[in-house]
This record gives sequence, C-alpha cells and structure tokens, in this order.
Amino acid sequence: MNNARILTFASLTLFALPAVAINPYALEDDSWISINGEVTSVTADAFELDYGDGQITVEMDDGDRDADGYKLIQGDEVRVSGMIDDDFYDLTTIEASSVYVKNIDTYFYASAMDEEDIGYSIISPSVTDTVVQGTITSVDANGEQFTLDSGLQELTVEVDELTYNPLDNEGFQQLDVGDRVSVQGSIDHDFFEGRVFEANYVTTLYSAS
Repeated sequence: MNNARILTFASLTLFALPAVAINPYALEDDSWISINGEVTSVTADAFELDYGDGQITVEMDDGDRDADGYKLIQGDEVRVSGMIDDDFYDLTTIEASSVYVKNIDTYFYASAMDEEDIGYSIISPSVTDTVVQGTITSVDANGEQFTLDSGLQELTVEVDELTYNPLDNEGFQQLDVGDRVSVQGSIDHDFFEGRVFEANYVTTLYSAS
C-alpha cells in the first residue's frame, strides 16, 4: 500500500509541474523545455504531442529504440525534455533528450552521449526518501536484490518491496549488471551492518544491454 501511494504521488508530482503551461512555439531556437502531454500519433523517429493548448512534433534519436524496445502508442501520457528546434525552413519541433512514459514508469534517452548530462531524476516521491545513483555490479534475482556502486561506496539494494521484480526476466524493466540507475528509498534497519537500502522506486538511466 505504501509503495502504491509513493508511486501515485510520484506520478502526480511529475505531471503537476508547471511545464504544462509553456507554449513551445513562443520559445527561441535552442531553448530548453520540459513539457507534459499526450501522444496523438507516432512515426518511426517522431511523435505528435498534445500539450493541452496545441500540438507539436517531438523528434527522437532512434539509437535507443531497437526492435525490442517500447514503442510509443496513441494515448500515452509523457513528459518530454529537450531543445526547441526552430529552423527557418522547417516548423518548430522539440529535439527530445528524454521522454518519460507514465504508464510504464520509465525514462527513455535519445542518445547515449546525453545520458550523463541529463541523468537525473525529477521525481520526488517523499521528502524523507534518499536518492542514490550508480552502476549495478551484481544481481541476485531470487534474493530480489542487487549491488550498486555509487562511486563512493557499494551498497546492497533490496527490491522486494516493489510491486514487481525488475531483476527477473518478466516485464519491461529488466535490470542487469552494467545498468546505471537512480534508486529512491530508505535506509533499512540493518543498513549499518550490511549496507542495505530498501528501494521504493528504481529509474533506469542507462541500459548496458
């Protein structure tokens, strides 16, 4: 129940940000934008976004969307972050750096070179939550835990409180060694003995597979 409330609050927080009021057509070329909306149509490397007061084309680098990746569909609620592309000869579009898809609770990044620059989480489920980012160095699917190297230390992250197991072979999010993730959660009572971190939410920043 607590996890469900946290995830619900996270989604509401994300989609309640003031970016929804922005008019992308009023921004200058190369301006940064974060905007919420609904997908109305999809092509191979772009989609149309209804942001409430109009529609705009969002272009994505297809390097991170292989045949096994998630395909956007009409009706998906998303949050797009990227740059305004206002070419004199073309219509105004958004060059997406990242797209958050609400119904699968996952970020997609347009290209690998952008991932470290924009590899942050804008979701704040709880002010008491701790956020750690790092690279997965080992996975125990049966034990529902993985080891995370944050650069300063290694700690064990338990995912048994999630509504799904991101370490098994089922579902869209399948974490593995080499993946870079952002974990939001709380320190377990045994943290000082075994450095255990109880995850409430895991965001994939970069997939090594």
